[in-house]
Amino acid sequence: MSNKKSVYKTSRHLGFSVLETGDELKKRSYGPGQHGNDRKRKPSEYGVQLLEKQKLRNLYGVSERQFRRLFLIAKKEPTVTGLAFFRILESRLDNLVYRMGFSRTRAGARQLVNHGHVLVNGKKVDIPSYLCKAGDVITFKGDSPLKVVKEALESKPPVCGYVEVDAEKLKGTFLREPERNELPMDINEAQIIEYYNRKL
Repeated sequence: MSNKKSVYKTSRHLGFSVLETGDELKKRSYGPGQHGNDRKRKPSEYGVQLLEKQKLRNLYGVSERQFRRLFLIAKKEPTVTGLAFFRILESRLDNLVYRMGFSRTRAGARQLVNHGHVLVNGKKVDIPSYLCKAGDVITFKGDSPLKVVKEALESKPPVCGYVEVDAEKLKGTFLREPERNELPMDINEAQIIEYYNRKL
């Protein structure tokens, strides 16, 4: 199965656009498979919590192990756990490359980072899960395949208020941590906290 088909299938299963475009749900908003439209039973409380967790985990493309580790970090933050968790996920390098419009998808952004094309404050960082701090500047190595980056920018992606992008210089700055109203509203982080409180 191609990566695109896999993402579309995941989005239909969750009833949630992992790509944040809604494209995956335009043709079929119900679950994949022959009986996808018949799965109308009301989920249990645990089922609702699990669904919210899966939505957020798939949105950012994070493994279960990484996701749990980041949640534990968020629990130690002085900020409300749900917002702290979102902020940690948003500060991942692959996510910021995506948010700045240098890639059309987080998977594409991850590939750019993995292949060593991305610099943070002038130094190569090839770890997609690297957590950036406010003020960090993201650029690209001179020998990078900048055509892909330029094509992504030419599609005029919406840019969040917490990043600043200089499309001419292929440079982005992580200005500040996001506020909750700047983050996906169709995810109930309280359910995710409940899910992990039951598990931990």
